[in-house]
Amino acid sequence: MSDPQPDGSVHALTLIAFIGSVFSPYYAWARRRHGDAGAAADAHCALNLSLYRRAPGATGFSRHWAMTERGARDLHPTASRLQIGPSQLNWRDDGALQIDIDEWTAPWPRRLRGQVVLQPVALPAQAFALDAHDRHQWQPISPGARVTVDFEAPRRRWSGHAYLDANHGSRPLSRDFQSWQWQRNREPDGSTRVLYEVQTRGGAPQSLSLAIDAEGQINVLPLKRPQPLPDTAWRLARHSRGDQAPQLLATLESGPFYCRSLLLDRDSGAQTGTGLDAVAVHESLSLDRFDQAWVQALLPFRMPRRATGRGPR
Repeated sequence: MSDPQPDGSVHALTLIAFIGSVFSPYYAWARRRHGDAGAAADAHCALNLSLYRRAPGATGFSRHWAMTERGARDLHPTASRLQIGPSQLNWRDDGALQIDIDEWTAPWPRRLRGQVVLQPVALPAQAFALDAHDRHQWQPISPGARVTVDFEAPRRRWSGHAYLDANHGSRPLSRDFQSWQWQRNREPDGSTRVLYEVQTRGGAPQSLSLAIDAEGQINVLPLKRPQPLPDTAWRLARHSRGDQAPQLLATLESGPFYCRSLLLDRDSGAQTGTGLDAVAVHESLSLDRFDQAWVQALLPFRMPRRATGRGPR
């Protein structure tokens, strides 16, 4: 999320690098055809980018969205660099993570070209299992980072606070989970609160409720009571947790199996949506929906596959 801009605009960015793209219909089809072991993760890679802007006086956000899947020939990993097609992530000598982006939006092709530099502030060295068998792990790498964003297409330049984490697993998500709810709150004192709730298949729900301070110290918090949120236009259920129901400020992404929202966290004491420190990012995911054939038939319109690494001409 951007710092307050002189013109009153608000900017936000979400960027996810996938090796074995868990939301790829092509990867799902390959697993059905060849089995989990026969579908190579490195043949299904992508850089997912969502670039948002709320104009001064507007209530909604404009969006540039890209998620082009690449093949194994377009993946070039090293210890400090990850290249997926024409884009790459690189850990610099000064400790910053530099991301050089050269992508195309979908379904209408527009260029997305720019650079993001993320400067970690604290690095909690702890990962958490999301399931009882330790097949899926989540790690908050730098919850209280700073970021500088400089795009030439579209022309955007801003700085603000950032959050960096990682997920990895040894099996497809839909094998072990039905759904999850995730939320990240940035507190005015620089700390971060994270809520991670998963509904496992054939097991009890599991939850993480954490507070991570500005030095990276992680503390477990009591799990607060559920607070319902309105269903999305696709009738996807979502909820938060807290002493008070949060206010839904915006739905940034809405699809048949996934949504991303901005919430006003009333537990922080804020009474209006003007303060960015009171805004939480919330995600809802239904893997039961993702596994539906009609959903996966829709996804190539938003997630094209170009295994040669070339964009539209």
